[in-house]
Amino acid sequence: MIDSGNAGELVALALERAGVSHLFTLNGGHIWPVLTAATEHGIRIIDVRHEQSAAFAAEGWAKVTRECGVAAVTAGPGVTNSASALAQALGNDSPMFVIGGRAPIARWGMGSLQEMDHVEVVRSLTKKAITLTSAEEAYASAAECMRTALSRRTGPVFMDIPIDVFFGAADLPEATEHLTPDLGPRADPSQVADAARLLRDAERPVIVAGGGVWWARAEDELRALVEVGHVPLTVNGMARGMLPPSHPLFFSRARSHALRESDVALVIGARLDFRLNFGQPPVFGEDTRLVHVDVDRAPISGSLKAVIGELGTLVRGAPDREGWIATLRDAESAARKRDLAMMSSDSSPVHPARLIAEVDRFADPDAIIVGDGGDFISFAGRLLEREKPGLWIDPGPFGCLGSGPGYAMAAKLARPERQVLLLSGDGAFGFSAMEFDTMVRHRIPVVCVVGNNGIWALEKHPMQSMLGVSVAADLGHGTRYDKVVEALGGHGEMVERPEDIRPALERAFKSGLPACVNVICDPDAEYPRSSVLM
Repeated sequence: MIDSGNAGELVALALERAGVSHLFTLNGGHIWPVLTAATEHGIRIIDVRHEQSAAFAAEGWAKVTRECGVAAVTAGPGVTNSASALAQALGNDSPMFVIGGRAPIARWGMGSLQEMDHVEVVRSLTKKAITLTSAEEAYASAAECMRTALSRRTGPVFMDIPIDVFFGAADLPEATEHLTPDLGPRADPSQVADAARLLRDAERPVIVAGGGVWWARAEDELRALVEVGHVPLTVNGMARGMLPPSHPLFFSRARSHALRESDVALVIGARLDFRLNFGQPPVFGEDTRLVHVDVDRAPISGSLKAVIGELGTLVRGAPDREGWIATLRDAESAARKRDLAMMSSDSSPVHPARLIAEVDRFADPDAIIVGDGGDFISFAGRLLEREKPGLWIDPGPFGCLGSGPGYAMAAKLARPERQVLLLSGDGAFGFSAMEFDTMVRHRIPVVCVVGNNGIWALEKHPMQSMLGVSVAADLGHGTRYDKVVEALGGHGEMVERPEDIRPALERAFKSGLPACVNVICDPDAEYPRSSVLM
């Protein structure tokens, strides 16, 4: 029996014992020890065409499974190529572990190939960034990195390993320790009681739930709080699907009315960022009492699962608030009626809202839908409904285009029995199109629907309305992105009429291949945006 191994073997052993099943990577000499060891430990290697996609796939794995996603990237440009994904994961609280190669310690400062101090580059983009300095620390450091990623406010962690340390040997540890994530301390009971009292006594309360609830695995506690307290719910980010769209207390289209007219707004697991106008009017009312609860960086901080559970117990006996809920239901119904015209448009080129509506009607109830784009994904975010959480993935507040293929391939690998649909703007498609080669090689049958309007719509329309001119905002007209996917070994077809969308989707899924349904959309169809994304 082998009782020692190099640092790569020790890191791979830590991954295996933590339950890691997939490692996303792009081959580079600085990381050979972990690639060969991962294969020996039964971890499936998914090699991509650009390191950003390896890291985005690791984040996508985390978003779908709530496990720690793992990527390995080579030194220098391999690490810098993954930086955008680290930044996005930090903004999304996504637990992921990126392992970087590094030039040898023995020649540090002498100008080795791809030599750079990665830790200083990624420190502000991660919860923790370290350099492994000895093989003896490899197993414990890797295990602790994954524990850190999954603890309290979850997020990305980075560790680089100099090539001479990678090949250094150490004893294999016994499997005697299980590193349990730290979910955070208990929140101050008096603060929780005060929040519950405000919520219970409010006439027009509303709850805004964010992705923190998803990461805390607190969807059951949230539902109990909403139902016991008779409080309307609106969501953002990974909290989509916390209640099904048919639930009498769920409101998506009446969100603006609910926040503006509420007397108490309980914001749980969501940051008070630009999406909520930083907690300020006019998104919230001038007299709205704002109660912010999160795992940290909030007036009421602590384990979200515990806090939401306590609130659910303490709000018992709250009134039904039938008048307030009826008012919101009227606003919800009116907004949905206003959306019907664009969702049922028969125009050609296709209105993006009609395309989204067709996708929504086609998709299975448990399909995972990934969004990657600007205005096109704004339409999707507004119109798509999901019955359960974990079925909608988008870039989040960092908004990095090109994340979609990585997210989608990870989603399909994690949930192979489900449909995975990637919605991509034509601009976003250009960032990571070569990952369809990855999906063909690894037999990952994701179906991509491109909303192809030939412009950078999120920039062009606002520039025209605000500046009277648009600059660098146009793309090619009718570009055959479907032919690109076809050339890479996938299935592709172009659609120009709305009635042809569903048959094309059916053929794409029936092909069993990675596929692109390239839908020519109306460049004049502007998303009805009510806020400035800055």
